[in-house]
Amino acid sequence: MFRNALAGALLALASLAAQAQGYPSQTVRIIVGFPPGGTTDVIGRLVAQELTESLGRAVVVENRGGASGTIGSGIAAKSAPDGHTLLLVPSTHGTAPALYASLPYEDKDLVPAALVGTTPYVLVVHPSMAATNMAQLIAYLKQNPGKVEYASSSPGTAQHLSGELLQRMAGVNIVHIPYKGSGALMPDLLSGRVPMMFENIAIMTPHIKKGALRPIAVSSARRTPLLPDVPTVAETGLTGFEVLGWFALMAPAKTPPEIIRRLNSDVNAAIARPAIVARFAELGAEPLGGTPDQAAAFIRGEQEKWGKIIRDAGIKQQ
Repeated sequence: MFRNALAGALLALASLAAQAQGYPSQTVRIIVGFPPGGTTDVIGRLVAQELTESLGRAVVVENRGGASGTIGSGIAAKSAPDGHTLLLVPSTHGTAPALYASLPYEDKDLVPAALVGTTPYVLVVHPSMAATNMAQLIAYLKQNPGKVEYASSSPGTAQHLSGELLQRMAGVNIVHIPYKGSGALMPDLLSGRVPMMFENIAIMTPHIKKGALRPIAVSSARRTPLLPDVPTVAETGLTGFEVLGWFALMAPAKTPPEIIRRLNSDVNAAIARPAIVARFAELGAEPLGGTPDQAAAFIRGEQEKWGKIIRDAGIKQQ
């Protein structure tokens, strides 16, 4: 009986090794849990393009938006662990466990292949608002408690939690309006129907340059080269305010370690290429990289950090 079990285990290992050796044997899909047009989608398509070259097979993005990206994560988690279905997650992956009472996956169902990059957010207001800096904006919000709305691409996103931090640290009362992705909210933001939000700097910069939106402050600890004249939130007096978006490539659990290592190596090589570094800079992003274990530790740290903030803020689970 022991010999039968051992033989079965050896056969399984041999099958996994053969599977990894012939990888990829078909088109690879990267699930993005948000609609087209947002930063997660943009980063996902950059990763897909680079992996298409390094893997020698087509790598395509499949948008499966909804529930702050958790629908897409659930689909990826239930996919065959053969490396042909991957998942590009943003920082909402670090907040979802604290925000949702029930998720279509468990943490153990997904494993990180690589950290891709990090990017700041910028607080913008519609030009119809009189505020041109943070002091004026906070004064206006205090004069109009509960009357000013701010948008986010969905609950639990960095856009949403940046607004929650602003409320707590500035002592203001603003109303959260969640949408189904950045693309869905832009018409209302640009028209002024929802007059303010924190959004990824890559998405906002073109609108800022056109004068369609006014930048107030960036969410990172230091200023961004994309908007060098825009102060950080911390500089404006809210000391300690820092929110960064991040992106990681994940795979279903039990994906062969050889495939995870291959993906990790290819992503690290891609984000170190000068052309990709330059493209990331255009998006206001910085490459991250590192090992799968470092990626797992980073994600655990984000889940712990934001879990505490969400609980302290009294944000109820959905």
